[in-house]
Amino acid sequence: MIDQFAEILWGIVRECRIILTDSAPYVLLGFVIAALLKAVMPDEVVARHLGRNGGWSVLKAALLGIPLPLCSCGVIPAAMGLRKQGASRGATVAFLVSTPETGVDSIAVTWALLDPIMTVFRPIAAFVSSMLAGSLENIFGPKDMERQTDISAHTACACDGGCSMQAADEQLRQPLVARLKNSFNFAFIELLSDIGKWLALGIILAGIVAYAVPDDFFQTHLGGGIIPMLIMLAVGIPLYVCATSSTPLAAALVMKGLSPGAALVFLIAGPATNVATMTVVGKTLGRRSLVIYLTSISVCALGLGMILDVIYFRLGIKLIPAIAKGNESGTGWLGIVSSIVLVGLIVMSIAVPTRRQARK
Repeated sequence: MIDQFAEILWGIVRECRIILTDSAPYVLLGFVIAALLKAVMPDEVVARHLGRNGGWSVLKAALLGIPLPLCSCGVIPAAMGLRKQGASRGATVAFLVSTPETGVDSIAVTWALLDPIMTVFRPIAAFVSSMLAGSLENIFGPKDMERQTDISAHTACACDGGCSMQAADEQLRQPLVARLKNSFNFAFIELLSDIGKWLALGIILAGIVAYAVPDDFFQTHLGGGIIPMLIMLAVGIPLYVCATSSTPLAAALVMKGLSPGAALVFLIAGPATNVATMTVVGKTLGRRSLVIYLTSISVCALGLGMILDVIYFRLGIKLIPAIAKGNESGTGWLGIVSSIVLVGLIVMSIAVPTRRQARK
């Protein structure tokens, strides 16, 4: 019994190691890019561009949200802050959708564990779903005309818009070394602290799935088409999973026969929705906005999932060989060193807050 348990445990550890060494270099690269984005694009600049009404603000929110490495819970205070600073309802919803669905870190991990088609299609899906959600919110969402008047007044005020612009200008005038130091602290301390444990959990769950689930399980028991997509949608909506940590789990599911389209449904719905996000959207924007938010994500996830399956079918490409090839290449020295560094950083990010709380 003990020997059997040890064999199972070792098998899971082996699968986790393969996934970790594949993804670690790209995860670290994603954090570096996130730090550079933070250095050149201060929070005040983002708020300035989203703080307008109309279709342009929705477009800007969708585009600016794509590279930002914020999870579905981390984006809530950022989006609500933008709303208080004058962002339109549509821009707020678009930002809430596009930001957690993808980011520079998750794009890098998608390249490592999946393939170029999924890597390109994933941010496109985030853009389409966020544009649909933001546009529908502007058209069918509650109208708060009084708020728009207040926003216009505040925008014209020398304090509100001026202070935000002044703060952004002051940050950009700081020495480059100081800005880089602050941005790298943000990426490798604050951001890693937010998603580090969830990334570790995603890799562990992916290792369990890779070891325990038989090959072609989903093809044998669920087949293709809409059924597995609906199951992934039902699983992903209430689940808390960030864009980066969902990627190794999706890769493991694809290796067991899940279609690329169904994997995309999980990658869209999982990071963009969870119970906490839905509660905040319902409380702050209203039930009608929550319905628009969930409907837009669900419709886009299913529709784009079907389109992605057609693309793979027409091109005659299978996603499984791409992942298997990635697993073979992940055992080099770069993957090993990067995995050691990443694990060390995750352990530190979990341990440091614990030590601070103990001191208090």
